Amino acid sequence: MHPTQVLFLGKQQPVSLPVCDHYAGAEKLMRKSVDLQQELGPVFDITLDCEDGASAGHEAVHAQLVAGVIAGADNRFERIGARVHDSGNTFFEQDIKIICQGAANRLAYLMLPKAESVAEVKAAIDLIRHHSSRAGREDLPVHILIETHGALADVFAIAALPQVESLSFGIMDFVSSHYGAIPSAAMRSPGQFSHPLVARAKLEIAAACHAHGKVPSHNVTTDIKDSASVAADAGRARAEFGYTRMWSIHPQQIKPILNAFTPPQSEIAVAAQILLAAQQAEWGPIQHEGTLHDRASYRYYWSVLQRAKNSGAALPETTSTLL
Repeated sequence: MHPTQVLFLGKQQPVSLPVCDHYAGAEKLMRKSVDLQQELGPVFDITLDCEDGASAGHEAVHAQLVAGVIAGADNRFERIGARVHDSGNTFFEQDIKIICQGAANRLAYLMLPKAESVAEVKAAIDLIRHHSSRAGREDLPVHILIETHGALADVFAIAALPQVESLSFGIMDFVSSHYGAIPSAAMRSPGQFSHPLVARAKLEIAAACHAHGKVPSHNVTTDIKDSASVAADAGRARAEFGYTRMWSIHPQQIKPILNAFTPPQSEIAVAAQILLAAQQAEWGPIQHEGTLHDRASYRYYWSVLQRAKNSGAALPETTSTLL
């Protein structure tokens, strides 16, 4: 039996996404990002930005550009999404309508920013469903940016929505929403990991995602060209806060994020050994190097192989029946 038939019996299989989400708002940067994705493969997603990362004043033209890039021949892997304006913005529905009309069947997801509540997210999803279904696409995945007090208060309910597959933390808007009560130093390291209110928000988002099998995506590192800072932030987000994905805002950030979230080859090898032995034992308990393993640990090691696969890591040939 395939692992998913046994390890997630009676439960929905958790969402699995590439570990890096790269943002681009200007046309030149969009096309460079697509070129890089073609070079590296579908090991990172691209989110084309209609909101904060885009210039103001030509919103309809920009949304048409985004739809054109997504629908274009260079979108070989269909791992390109788009961030639209927030649901209170004049251009919110226009973004959705234009992008869905032009590229619904090639679109990986839509990212919704600045949501204030689960009710607002539900209403936005209904609107997305209306426009995407008219364009021939049902159940378009939605990602939510958690950056307001209201969204954080409803974060478990938001993560539970079937169409939501990932939650991201918008650290800068979240800190700003405290009007000086949280210092600006908490927008970057080391303060972003040590300030209690910011750390609490990160943990709530990660916990909500894991409770409902969704993907928690960590906020950006604003020091865009310091690879060591990006790698350190990604490592802490993964090891200490349970994040399995992270934003990139510069091409130089992509590889450090991939490296930080990719399991080491030693762990990949152990995961393969344990799961292959479990498969041979028809998923009953086994011993591996003197340690007992059962379905609880099998789920952990299966997730290791999934993360390795999504990151483009080399996998033993023997794992082909496991993924």
